[in-house]
Amino acid sequence: MLSFASDYIEGAHPAVLEELMKTNLDPQPGYGEDEYCRSAAEKIRRACGAPRADVFFVSGGTQTNRLVLSAILSTCEGVLSPVTGHVNGHEGGAIESTGHKVLALPHRDGKLDAETVRAYLADFYADKDGCRHMVQPGALYLTHPTEYGTLYTKDELTALRQVADDYSLLVFLDGARLGYALATPGTDVTLGDIAQLTDCFYIGGTKVGALLGEAVVFPRGNAPKHFFTHIKQQGALLAKGRVLGIQFDALFTDGLYQKIAENAVRQADRVRAALDELGIPLAVPSPTNQLFPILSNDEAAALSREVVYTFWEKADEGHSVIRLCTSWATSDEKTDALIEVLRRILGGR
Repeated sequence: MLSFASDYIEGAHPAVLEELMKTNLDPQPGYGEDEYCRSAAEKIRRACGAPRADVFFVSGGTQTNRLVLSAILSTCEGVLSPVTGHVNGHEGGAIESTGHKVLALPHRDGKLDAETVRAYLADFYADKDGCRHMVQPGALYLTHPTEYGTLYTKDELTALRQVADDYSLLVFLDGARLGYALATPGTDVTLGDIAQLTDCFYIGGTKVGALLGEAVVFPRGNAPKHFFTHIKQQGALLAKGRVLGIQFDALFTDGLYQKIAENAVRQADRVRAALDELGIPLAVPSPTNQLFPILSNDEAAALSREVVYTFWEKADEGHSVIRLCTSWATSDEKTDALIEVLRRILGGR
């Protein structure tokens, strides 16, 4: 079976494994105080153009979202998110378990629109007495790429930042797949832009070449007071923090993080071209490593016998939207095999 189910189904990039092996017997302090975490953090600061940034390493995306939002929100605050946001739909109530409500808003292909956010906030505060009894908006949650593989432009992020500033909201960007956003041709959003336009973001490693791990960045040295202790309290502080630091040190050496992400986007472009050739419509115009073809239910069933994919949603009673996902590790040969299967199963349309 070919698997294009997600971008975390492979292990780690060989350069990451090589560094883990090379440093394996080197005794180092625990809890992220080792030389590799320090080196990785400094490389991330340089890549972001944020010399004062606070950088923390944690093991997974849901864990990161829970940690950050529970630390930056007061007890009566919630977080604005597109209804498709990972914190709203696929984290088992992780945010709600900390006592914070997810305030879900309409989206456009997974993206929040600045005017939608502004309209929501204006309506919320219009009832000056009633809004005091409600969960207060405290932060804005974005993902880049979105759950639909779409990208914000710099103008869109700037407009959202302005709305957040107008209403005193913090901006938190989920970068679980950030490498694929940065590597997509034509994007005008850089890592430096993200550092300037957010209060906190994270750089995903789990889906982009690491065995596990995310790098949490507070770009202006603005980490909440006692954030390290907050990580400890939540059971998210690894004694062997070096395991995360070594991986990010490798990924941020000689531009490796973006180089390997470019492969995923290139392979997705090949699949995208094959689907277009076959006349298969896409539910979302995603330019990144996630593709969302619309297939008849019979076609989806036939494809499932040879390819592992993710069912996304029903398009209608007779059609399904599926997700095909490439990764940093997807080879030309694997993509060739997928395209051959697609042509054989879907070529009779």
